[in-house]
Amino acid sequence: MGTDIRRSALTGIWRQLPFFLWLIALWMLLWGQFTVLAFLTGVVVAVFVTSVFRLPPVELSGRLNPWWLLVFLLQFLGAVVKGSLVVAWQVVSPRSQPGVSVVAVPLVTDDDLIMAHVGVTASLIPGSLVLETDRDRRILYLHVLGASTDAEVEAQRRLVQRWEARLVRAVGSRAQLGAIRASQADVRTSVKGERS
Repeated sequence: MGTDIRRSALTGIWRQLPFFLWLIALWMLLWGQFTVLAFLTGVVVAVFVTSVFRLPPVELSGRLNPWWLLVFLLQFLGAVVKGSLVVAWQVVSPRSQPGVSVVAVPLVTDDDLIMAHVGVTASLIPGSLVLETDRDRRILYLHVLGASTDAEVEAQRRLVQRWEARLVRAVGSRAQLGAIRASQADVRTSVKGERS
């Protein structure tokens, strides 16, 4: 019985370790110091935060695909650069009157962590910002610059759904990966049906 309790406690600590390390890294980034003192104070702050502000444990998938993580990061950096240039052009161009829309993006996966990552990714790319999340229905509502027609709105919706698929390929569980693949197969089937 005692061994089971210890094993359960160690499993809980192991699952929370990435969050704990993220809090330490965030503390060091906030202070702009990567020193032993900053690390130690980060540990104290992380222990305080995780002890006082108890949150439900974050269930990580336990799966990490380094190749797809690298692909995600490179595509994200490219999207940030492209988005910055597009928004800068829309600001300085005297002829440009970019339309704006609020776009509802239904997500495939039923995971809070993936939903949060998709929302952060979409918000960090210039030209879009998450306004609201509907956790129960798994919908992100984004304010999008430069999307005024139905085709542009649909393109933005598909773009965010592609970010979800990339994230799931990088860090999602096998069940989430299967759901993404099934959803993409359904989309391809419906597109072929519309063309015929």
